Amino acid sequence: MKKKTKKVLVIAAHPDDEVLGCGATLYKLSKKKYKIKVIFLSDGESSRKINNKKIIKDLIKKRENQAIKSAKILGIKKLKFFRLPDNKLDSFDLLKINQIIENEIKLFKPNIIFTHSNHDLNVDHVVAHNATITACRAYKFRFINSIYAFEISSNTESNFKISKKKFSPNVFIDIKNEITKKLEALSQYKNELEKWPHPRSLKALKILAHYRGTQSGLDSAEAFQLIRENKKLI
Repeated sequence: MKKKTKKVLVIAAHPDDEVLGCGATLYKLSKKKYKIKVIFLSDGESSRKINNKKIIKDLIKKRENQAIKSAKILGIKKLKFFRLPDNKLDSFDLLKINQIIENEIKLFKPNIIFTHSNHDLNVDHVVAHNATITACRAYKFRFINSIYAFEISSNTESNFKISKKKFSPNVFIDIKNEITKKLEALSQYKNELEKWPHPRSLKALKILAHYRGTQSGLDSAEAFQLIRENKKLI
């Protein structure tokens, strides 16, 4: 009997989050012939303080083209852009966001889902996480085996709010052979990269990968928080 191809759905708030959060892991899975689809909820640009609508429209298109180039590097063949207003997902119709995600799940039928942590500073990230969890009710989509939350450099670690709830990774993926591709893919997002010592610089991202590696006995790793997993133990 022929094995079914495993499918991965990434639910990202903005173009570049997919690479920052799980780019090396996605490349690793693409090499194993997993089918990967990424959906972007927000346009990532419209919150900029620019009054010229044409300039904003051009920026959105440019960022989407960068996402397409980045996806090719990582072996991702399916992308979808919903272009919801940037940094305003909390003021948008949350039911509609849930429905967007539910519909994508129905169409693609993923076994694995990656999305944001709900402990991030960025409100779009938090909404993306909450909407994903709402959409992925276990009784509704039994084909979803696991859901993981990823971290976003310059965002997840910057939440200094005093709380017991923080991003607490408990899954570490070995990316020693994939980190170079992650950085190459991220380099397509030229406007999103910063200079060292900014946490979204290429040097800082390599350091983060090594740090996550030291936590898990690896050279380099991407870290995730397992939200839910369905396994047949017997």
